[in-house]
Amino acid sequence: MAGLIKVDIAAGLSWVEVPDRDLRVLCGCPADSVKHMMLRGLIRPAEVAGIRCETGPSAILLSDVMIQNGAFCNLAEFPVLQMFYRQGMLLPGHPNNTGRRPLLIGRNEQLQAQFQYIYRGNYGLISIEELMEAGLDEATAREMMRLKLRFAFGRIQHPRELLATKALDDEPIEIADGVTLRRTALNQFEFSYGGESVNVDLNLPPFEIHECPYTLGFHQIPREYFAVIHSGDGDGWDIRRPSMGAILVFQGRIYLIDAGPNLIYSLNSLGIGINEVEGIFHTHSHDDHFAGLTTLIRADRRIKYFATPLVRAAVTKKLAALLSIEEEDFSDYFEVCDLVMGEWNDAGGLEVRPVFSPHPVETTPFYFRVLAEGGYRTYAHMADISGLDILEGMISEDPDKPGLSLAWFERIVADYFEPADVKKVDIGGGLIHGAAQDFAEDRSRKIILSHTALKLTDEQKRIGSGASFGTVDVLVRSYRDFARRSAYEHLAGYFPEVGDAHLQVLLNCPLESFNPETILIREGSVGNAIYLVLAGQVEMLSSDSQVRSLLSAGALLGELAGLHGLPSMETYRATSYVQALRLSADFYLEFVKRHDLFAAISRLMEIREFLSHTWLFGEVVSTGTLNRIATDMRPCAAAAGEVLSVGDRNVALIRAGSARRLVGDQELEILGPGDFFGEETAVFETPRLSRLVSLEPMELYVVPARTLQDIPGVRWKLFETFHRRTRACAEAQIVTADDLVWREEYSVNIQRIDNHHRRLFEMSNRLIEAVHLGKGKTEVSEALDFLMGYAMYHFAEEEALLERYGYPEGGGHSAKHRRLMAQIRELEEQLAQSTVTAKDVLVFLQDWIVNHILMEDRRYAPFINSKGVY
Repeated sequence: MAGLIKVDIAAGLSWVEVPDRDLRVLCGCPADSVKHMMLRGLIRPAEVAGIRCETGPSAILLSDVMIQNGAFCNLAEFPVLQMFYRQGMLLPGHPNNTGRRPLLIGRNEQLQAQFQYIYRGNYGLISIEELMEAGLDEATAREMMRLKLRFAFGRIQHPRELLATKALDDEPIEIADGVTLRRTALNQFEFSYGGESVNVDLNLPPFEIHECPYTLGFHQIPREYFAVIHSGDGDGWDIRRPSMGAILVFQGRIYLIDAGPNLIYSLNSLGIGINEVEGIFHTHSHDDHFAGLTTLIRADRRIKYFATPLVRAAVTKKLAALLSIEEEDFSDYFEVCDLVMGEWNDAGGLEVRPVFSPHPVETTPFYFRVLAEGGYRTYAHMADISGLDILEGMISEDPDKPGLSLAWFERIVADYFEPADVKKVDIGGGLIHGAAQDFAEDRSRKIILSHTALKLTDEQKRIGSGASFGTVDVLVRSYRDFARRSAYEHLAGYFPEVGDAHLQVLLNCPLESFNPETILIREGSVGNAIYLVLAGQVEMLSSDSQVRSLLSAGALLGELAGLHGLPSMETYRATSYVQALRLSADFYLEFVKRHDLFAAISRLMEIREFLSHTWLFGEVVSTGTLNRIATDMRPCAAAAGEVLSVGDRNVALIRAGSARRLVGDQELEILGPGDFFGEETAVFETPRLSRLVSLEPMELYVVPARTLQDIPGVRWKLFETFHRRTRACAEAQIVTADDLVWREEYSVNIQRIDNHHRRLFEMSNRLIEAVHLGKGKTEVSEALDFLMGYAMYHFAEEEALLERYGYPEGGGHSAKHRRLMAQIRELEEQLAQSTVTAKDVLVFLQDWIVNHILMEDRRYAPFINSKGVY
């Protein structure tokens, strides 16, 4: 039998198995990684001691980074659930429940993030206080907590009670008897056993995202007045279909219901570009309804986020845990639109009523209605409901016992069975999903059965219909041309100085449709047409650049070549069905000249051409938005050997030349044309930790931060880069073999606080030394007590300083301090049980102290300095 078996599943996703040690490692866990393993036969049906179950992984190796190319890399929720329940590792009495716990391996910060993300994924809000903070009165919060505890079998458990972990730094570690793992570079690893070794690379190629496990055809969806597009009917285990979801078309605008995994593939298959999405209605935070949120962040404006405050609180806590961001940062990426539960809410003319559904996490199915001739037309989306027999078994009038009251049960039943014209129902079964037979007497005109990986039985077929991907139910047909309305909105934004009457000249041009994979404009051809994209998605390819951009509604294609009669420098190719307004080049040129726009447009086009070939701005940014950026940016030059500085509230793009990024004398990276810098001060208000020195004369474009703050797709890329660069700085000579080393770059420029931080380093090293030398528990405990006591003193002094000078984010900073103290109390428990090594303590304290200084304390420093405090 082979000692080591490696299977390359997909880009950024691998499997390593050591049969001799009963070790099976899933390397990387992006969205739908369970489905990929099922497709490759790595998860198979099995029978153990007469009990049916599945095979699968016993460990997960996490990516070093949480985000790659804009998408989540570490989503361990479903792989862990597969191990717990489908393999049986957590089920009482199951032969696979041997006491062995699923193993998570990775950087300490990623392990901690996964713990919190899985915790929130299991339970959502976890206390009466959190429920009240989300808007519930105390009595309702207590009733909600009773129900939550019933789903949790009486007790909420932190994932650390159920999962084993091994922190991986840069030294080899043993993950099973004789099996070692070491990191060879960022996201690159080597497994060794019995003289053999295999290498795993979790890095994604540039501009690629993780593969979709199923194939979707192409659909051309009409923009009706009110219609439902069925974009998913499977569950989190269905290898053939996307997870349960739907898309509403209202007055020609696109609204999503939930954001499941591989959302970008679903939208592209339906001919919907990211910039067409008006908003999302969110039912709850489980990954099969949540993992696609980052897709929506890539738009060039904040997409509307519709949910009750209860659901939004659970979603933001899970997202914040996953990315180590603050909950309030959610509004930087979405336009929050809170809904009142149980009432009809007006969402831009579309009426929506969220209703409560019992579930382990906060969940609200939705009823939607639109007034039409003959009365209202309604659609009900009953995602993640519970079977009535399950709910009846939970009824208890004892306020001290987990369960729900009879009155609440009756109210839930009434909400479930309110009639609708079309009702889509979860029939997944089990403890937390619905049952088809409950709806046998439902008076809705059409019932669609969903949220299952199984074929419908004959009994189920007599109750409800199926709805394959791309199926459309039209509830109110349209007699308007919504495509030309969209064209007008884009043109009005592009030509703000041109009056409506003159824009009608352009709007009278023909609309054209293109099949998927059709070339609209070919590189090298002299174009006779310019296209304004209205629906669908187009990719831009250039032989002179490795950048591959995806463009959607609002993008103007071929303008430079068309106006100047030049060969196109790019190929534009439809990746879905595309609808566009066709402007003949001669006609468009006359329009531009007539309104004396040629000089201004030509200048903007030259800059826009450069922007569209950069990673930061090249994807899903409309032409109007690019024009705004081009208008606001200014050119700048730097001589060779110059330390680059463009001010604290600007991001700089390199047009020509190159520069070195340095911490001390250590080189971190070389930046060249198309790269950018300044995001730490411009967007995240954190003083620079590194410096840039030009290697040659340079040309730069400087963009004010205010221009970028409302473009979520750009902000998301800045966020990804900020964390990657901060991690590189934190690892640059921070840790020696035995202790933490203070660096002057950590200074917050406030002497008292710097002295505190140096003292924390000294006390941390004292603790590390005590563990390293094998000192007794008394000495280790004493060293930890000194550290904890001083940390509490320091945090109190720091908070008092921030309050004294009115720092506006002082409350959030105090909350971070509370989380830090909770983390070190966890370390205290581990030390008491002698389950950690000196290296473990060193890695923990590196994250605990150094990252807090780098990421948080340095953020308030400029504000306090501005008050004259140094």
